[in-house]
Amino acid sequence: MTRFVRLSPHGAGQLEDWGPMPSDDLIAGKGQQFGHLWLDDPVCGLMVGVWSCSPMTGKMGPWSTNEVMMLIEGSVAIDHADGTSLDVSAGEAFFIPKGTVCSWRQAGNLKKFFVIHSDSSGLVAPDAAQLKARKIDLSAPLSPTDGPDASLLSGAAPTCHENTAFTDLTGQLTAGIWSATPYLRTSVPASRHELMHILEGETTLIDGSGQSETFAAGDTVFVPLGAVTGWSSTQPVRKIFCSFTPAA
Repeated sequence: MTRFVRLSPHGAGQLEDWGPMPSDDLIAGKGQQFGHLWLDDPVCGLMVGVWSCSPMTGKMGPWSTNEVMMLIEGSVAIDHADGTSLDVSAGEAFFIPKGTVCSWRQAGNLKKFFVIHSDSSGLVAPDAAQLKARKIDLSAPLSPTDGPDASLLSGAAPTCHENTAFTDLTGQLTAGIWSATPYLRTSVPASRHELMHILEGETTLIDGSGQSETFAAGDTVFVPLGAVTGWSSTQPVRKIFCSFTPAA
């Protein structure tokens, strides 16, 4: 993929049949799956896609990947081994660190966007008891952060703020909230993979051929590593981000 893409709950038009979940992984339900991948990179272990599933309850066990998710439809309870649960509803974003001992429990149909990093580094969390599924808090206070390189800007530099809710053990996968005042940045190759869900405002992205597309509140876009992309916003923007920067 060499261009940014608007993510749709319907994938590329219609979701593919991914079959039922393995019965050995289930306590209840069939877990009939449908989905679509916009990115499947086995070299860095990264996948970006949409997943739909019928009601099911999974068995308790360690989560096999780092996963950041945005719930589009339905709701789910993530039950932890210590007896606590995280309830997530449509419109909320959350993450599950690799190694988290938990069970997935959904009473109805569910659909989500996801970013998965399989992480083959072998790194282990120093305190497994602290591994929990958590939401990305949309009301979390943001701190000042660096903006785009001044040499790439046309006009005034923006004021940027950020709250990083999750960073995986390798430091490659991060997720959180980011905001910026209006700015115009020339089109350059993206230095990382990034999924963005616009919470407030709107921005126009420009690809390497000069074609543009505008993303407003409620829209989700994925910009792959190396995709030539420019940014043009005339109002403040606030977004959920999930970015993956491959280790050098």
